[in-house]
Amino acid sequence: MGHSHEHNHSQGHHHHHTSNKRVLFWSFVTIFTFMIVEAIGGYLTNSLALLSDAGHMLSDAAALGLSLLAFKIGEKQATSDKTYGYKRFEIIAAFINGLTLIVISLYIFYEAYHRFLEPPEVSAGMMFIAIIGLFVNILVAWMLMRGDSHDNLNIKSALLHVFGDLLGSVGAIIAGILIILFNWNIADPIASVIVSALILFSGVRIVRDSLHILMEGKPANIDVTALNDSIGKLDGIADVHDLHVWSITSEFPALSCHVVVKNNVDRDQLLININNLAKNTFHISHCTIQVEGENTSIHSNCDNCD
Repeated sequence: MGHSHEHNHSQGHHHHHTSNKRVLFWSFVTIFTFMIVEAIGGYLTNSLALLSDAGHMLSDAAALGLSLLAFKIGEKQATSDKTYGYKRFEIIAAFINGLTLIVISLYIFYEAYHRFLEPPEVSAGMMFIAIIGLFVNILVAWMLMRGDSHDNLNIKSALLHVFGDLLGSVGAIIAGILIILFNWNIADPIASVIVSALILFSGVRIVRDSLHILMEGKPANIDVTALNDSIGKLDGIADVHDLHVWSITSEFPALSCHVVVKNNVDRDQLLININNLAKNTFHISHCTIQVEGENTSIHSNCDNCD
């Protein structure tokens, strides 16, 4: 059996983690501080749009705190009990963040329903608090986008929380304008419903993506059929089977497979070729390859082999 794990991704991985932790910490401080201001403002102005936005900011603070904790736990070294370490906790954190987005949006739908039946008086002063909130959310979104928001599901889930919050501020501002111009108090719950629908969509996406990783699904950017065919076309390989591709966590894809090799083949060189192919063409650095001779019967007796 051959096993190769390229370690040169670890330095970049560590750099990203340090950058992400710093971004998450300052985002957490900013969001938590303004959440208190917005909650007080929503209570004083009787605005559901502001209160729902404050509630969402509370979930943002919790999401950012959880994401920060996930990065800290993910840095723990692998043990004999947790042989891949604790990196998967980042995905669990993203899953929890996605669930909270769904719960929050459903709760706002419920509150808005009652306000549609009896629209309350809402102070237009809520708009000015919402404007400050908009700038706060733009600042935090900008900070998070400087992290690995494209590849890291943990950062992406925190960013989607903040984007939902940013939309909440926009909705509260529009509602405030309508209340000032037309005394249209029902604009407040309408804004809440629109924002909640967008938050719900984001939450479902995060839950779906994190569940896909937890269920050992393949990374979206990897074509398993093309990978299997590419390995099979390498000189000296007679067959490829039991090929699996999954993610340990975001940005950490892994590959395992069995290859049947022809007689009189340099197996060490073949392993190097497979690893180079996986790394350079498919961006997979962690590979576990089992090499079998043409006369070996292991693959025919393998319960999990394709």
